[in-house]
Amino acid sequence: MATNEQALAGKVVLVTGAGRGIGREIALASAAAGAAVVVNDLGGALDGGTSTETPAQEVVNEIKAAGGQAVADGNSVAEPGAAEAIVRTAMDAFGRLDLVVNNAGILRDRMFWKMSFADFDAVVKVHLYGSFNVSRAAAQVFKEQGSGAFVHITSTAGLVGNLGQANYAAAKLGIVGLSRSIATDMARAGIRSNCIAPFAMTRMVASIPGADSPEFQQATKEMTAGRIAPFVVFLGSDAGREVTGQIFAVRGNEISIMSQSRPIRTLHDARGWTQETLANRFLPTIRPHLYTLETTNEVFAGDTI
Repeated sequence: MATNEQALAGKVVLVTGAGRGIGREIALASAAAGAAVVVNDLGGALDGGTSTETPAQEVVNEIKAAGGQAVADGNSVAEPGAAEAIVRTAMDAFGRLDLVVNNAGILRDRMFWKMSFADFDAVVKVHLYGSFNVSRAAAQVFKEQGSGAFVHITSTAGLVGNLGQANYAAAKLGIVGLSRSIATDMARAGIRSNCIAPFAMTRMVASIPGADSPEFQQATKEMTAGRIAPFVVFLGSDAGREVTGQIFAVRGNEISIMSQSRPIRTLHDARGWTQETLANRFLPTIRPHLYTLETTNEVFAGDTI
């Protein structure tokens, strides 16, 4: 039986967008926990443009230098055929697959009235379509094995809200629905699926307006990418096998389980609703339950230690 330090011993982990930031830390932590790792990364720019960098191979080199097993993959998650090739990389290199971490992402932040179709399409393709493509490619492998786990990286931009991120928020909230559906559809096959909304000072966060302010830097100084990785390892390990269909937020040393949409107040009128009864009965009753237009920084306002 694997020790806590070797929680992923004998397992194979595929991490998308693993060349930098949170993905890199998850890949390194998975290898340290005993897993063989597929390090997927295009080496692209933050907005999805091309880049000549090879961060995936750099992470592989680091894992191998520490005595671990890893292989690099440069396929795009945004295309179904390429996503299938990513899973084949795992099978060809290691013969199985146990954990898929859908982390790949890009940003094209704009205020909504300035956002183009291209901005929206590109972000949704990488985050939401990418999560579907890789998960769908891995699903048959998991089903045949009778085991496997997905961890999808969502965001409080979708769960709560942020300015100038309609494309990103829509994709990230879509991932929540995708994860819940995977968990429901594949429970009988022993497959689990969960979401994590991470708080970490990465290049994606650093691109947000105001991220260079002293106040923001102080508030996020403990929110390192390395704080996210242990929880991902736990969810992918046998110790986390009873957890599925859930949404978590990880902020520094703090882990929150997030609420999911359920009715909070229901009103019935046997005569049917009219404009008058909606205005005079319905609205006053539900008014205390209406959500304000808070953003992530307002909901998660306190410092974390």
